[in-house]
Amino acid sequence: MSNLYVEVDDDALADAAAILGTKSKKDTVNAALHEVARRRRRLEALEELMEMGQRGDFDILLDKANYRR
Repeated sequence: MSNLYVEVDDDALADAAAILGTKSKKDTVNAALHEVARRRRRLEALEELMEMGQRGDFDILLDKANYRR
């Protein structure tokens, strides 16, 4: 873990703590950084699914005869 000394916006930090449910400044900053990274990975996964849909990778699901019973 790195030590990093930065000035942060107190109002934004308080808002983030309320949203994330964190108590300390350190926990809030770390949780916010993790959330940004997770959000980016989710967005990339959704973009990949969208591309698969546009390619027709899920078209087989439109034919009810292909469903398992």
